[in-house]
Amino acid sequence: MGNVGKLAIRVYYEDTDFSGVVYHASYLRFLERGRTEFLRALGIEHRGNFANGGAEGFHFVVRAMMIDFLKPALMDDVLSISTQVSKIGGASIEMWQEIRRGDDALLTAKVRIAVVGGGKARRFPAEVLAKFKVLIHSAPAVKGAPDRTVT
Repeated sequence: MGNVGKLAIRVYYEDTDFSGVVYHASYLRFLERGRTEFLRALGIEHRGNFANGGAEGFHFVVRAMMIDFLKPALMDDVLSISTQVSKIGGASIEMWQEIRRGDDALLTAKVRIAVVGGGKARRFPAEVLAKFKVLIHSAPAVKGAPDRTVT
C-alpha cells in the first residue's frame, strides 16, 4: 500500500451550503472516509475491531484535530484525500491529511486518534501497532506533511 492512503470523492449537493460551496463540517466526513479507507487498506477494519468485544475489542476516537481551510471546494468537484501516519505513541496516533482538487491544496489537517476499549484509553494491540510502525519506516513522507516519528 505504501505509507500514504488516497481516496477520490465527488462533492454532491448535500455536501454544500446554499451557494454551492462545500460546508465546513462536510470536510470532517471527507477526512473520516479517508482515514477509514486508509485503515482498511492496512487490514484494520472497524467492524472487526468492534466484533471482538470484551477486553480485546477496541475502536479509534478523534482526540484532537487542527484544520487549515486553504481554498473552497465546490459542487461537482472531484477531490483527493491523502492520509499519512506522522507519529505513533503507545495509545494514540497522529495522522496528517490533505484534501486536493487537482494540483490545488484545499485543506490540511493534523489529527490525533486515541485507542479506546471498554470505555477508557488503552494501548494499541501489538498486531495493529506493528502495521503502523511499518508505515513510518517505509516510503518517504508527503511534501508538506510533518516529520514522522515513533514514540
